[in-house]
Amino acid sequence: MKKTILIRDILLISNPLGQIMQGIGVVTMIPLIIALIYGEPHLIVFLVLGLLSIGIGSILRRIPFDGNRVKLKHGMMVASLAWLWAALIGGLCLIYTTNIDFINAYFESMSAWSGTGISIYTDVEILPKSVLFLRSIEQWVGGLGVVIMVIGILIRPGTAAARLYKSEAREEKIKPSITGTVKTIWWIYLSYTLAGILLYLMAGMPLFDSICNAFTSICTGGMSIKNNSIGAYGSNIIYIITMILMILGGTSFLVHYKAIKGRIMDVFKDIQFQAMIFIISIFSILLIFISKFTPMDSIFFVISALSTTGANIQPISTVINWPDFTKVLIIGAMVVGMSAGSTSGAVKLIRVVTLIKGMYWEVKRLLSPQGSVITRRISTKQVGDVEIREAGSYLFIYFFFIFISWLVLVIYGYGGLDSLFEVISLQGNGGFSMGIVSPTMPDLAQIFLIFNMWIGRIEIIPALVLFKGLWDILKR
Repeated sequence: MKKTILIRDILLISNPLGQIMQGIGVVTMIPLIIALIYGEPHLIVFLVLGLLSIGIGSILRRIPFDGNRVKLKHGMMVASLAWLWAALIGGLCLIYTTNIDFINAYFESMSAWSGTGISIYTDVEILPKSVLFLRSIEQWVGGLGVVIMVIGILIRPGTAAARLYKSEAREEKIKPSITGTVKTIWWIYLSYTLAGILLYLMAGMPLFDSICNAFTSICTGGMSIKNNSIGAYGSNIIYIITMILMILGGTSFLVHYKAIKGRIMDVFKDIQFQAMIFIISIFSILLIFISKFTPMDSIFFVISALSTTGANIQPISTVINWPDFTKVLIIGAMVVGMSAGSTSGAVKLIRVVTLIKGMYWEVKRLLSPQGSVITRRISTKQVGDVEIREAGSYLFIYFFFIFISWLVLVIYGYGGLDSLFEVISLQGNGGFSMGIVSPTMPDLAQIFLIFNMWIGRIEIIPALVLFKGLWDILKR
């Protein structure tokens, strides 16, 4: 009986996983266009690996499939495997186009797909344009999620689409159907991206740079095509455009939809939007008066850290030499992140707000007369014990995995605060680095950091579900 259940589970994840692999293959072949434009010799790499992903995906799609039997656990397993496969295909592209080893290539690819943005390349400006574009479009697609991409394009409406949507840690519904919601999100996302490209062009940025930077800013990925990131352009106008795109990317798509529909006041009533503005204001003021940052630097770095973009307007040497207070403040922003239902990583504002409110309600309950009814609402939504426990449990698991990788880096001799900064940045898909990530760092440490990026992007629980499924297979 158990063997039958196992086979049924494998069949249920094979078909949707195959569809996602096809989508990944298509994304992998898009840089062919750039290679043709710039006369680069890597056409065959993108073509072969793209067709490989499409071919294997096509085989899996032929497996009989009943979407009505898909459960949330199947969606989570599909999401977990999809991100691993995307990083593998992207990593193989980097191996054959830039001649780096497998671990470094897989790290770079996972960093791009997950929207982390930390690069192992010491000089990105010598990379082929097609590779730079590959990293940018991987971030752009990964910003919404590879599963979300496929739901909007390939997967039919129904139970399977709903389960896969939820597996990407998304709850918000803009339209009555999941596929309708995903397509609306894609149109909003695409519109903002095109607007970003246009704004960068108007600011004097070259077309190729405008496309890549719009991709990596709106998706809050931040992996740059310049060694000095956005700071390479030396333009306040470009910095402001980037900040706007980072905020847009870090704001819930449900809030964007309300704004587009003319419900502007609903935007300012959103608890996550309020919390975001509050944190940006307070943290920026602290950096100005305590760390002596300029107003532009303080606001930019707080937005970049909070949105988990990791875009930079100062040389990496300046960031590495930040005082401890600045590093701790940026760590705090990278832990929190921006809104749930956005492209931002980290814990998300709603979980932090839920925990803080939960502590307040508990203190209020203890101080109130016996039998008093405590109203627990966030915005207009009723909050129960389950939501508070889930937020607390997630935060505990989140920091548990941070602690493990932090310990690994310290064992290898890296500094305590800098190691903590690096791990929090990677697991939160943040993008800032203290210089620990490099092509020569120990393989084991790099593998742990790859793991952090992966679980941070899929929000941990899907990875645990996958591990439990693999453990059940091994026990049999």
